[in-house]
Amino acid sequence: MVKVYEVNKEVDIQFKRRIADLFMGQLDHIGPTNAYDQLIATIDLALKEDSQAHIFVAEKEQTLVGAAFLNVALSIDKGGHYIWLNDLYVHKEHRNQGIAKKILLKVIYWAEQEQIKGIELETGINNEATKALYNSLGFYDIISKRYGFRF
Repeated sequence: MVKVYEVNKEVDIQFKRRIADLFMGQLDHIGPTNAYDQLIATIDLALKEDSQAHIFVAEKEQTLVGAAFLNVALSIDKGGHYIWLNDLYVHKEHRNQGIAKKILLKVIYWAEQEQIKGIELETGINNEATKALYNSLGFYDIISKRYGFRF
């Protein structure tokens, strides 16, 4: 059985390492050489008391098998708070078992309880399985061009 829950802001370093270990599967081939250290630092920032970031995990038999990393932000367009879903990741050995859907449903339920106005995210244009999942839960395409800048 898979249990999905929000990570408590007071978790210890061992649990933070378990989260980082999971997300390393997403960064194996694309992450920088210091990706693990960056993950730990980011998780630390996300779990600070004043942070607007939240982490939800899926646990199966005491193993973290999936996670969502999101930020709550304000939007004039939406008239209040909305979620930017930065990452939704399920370990490759646990895919196609409905875990990503369970995580998203938990995030949606939590967002409704928090009176969040919407959720936005992005995915690869050729990631048909992920797009099908999002569409099955009522997400819709937003046509835009995303830009970035790094310091």
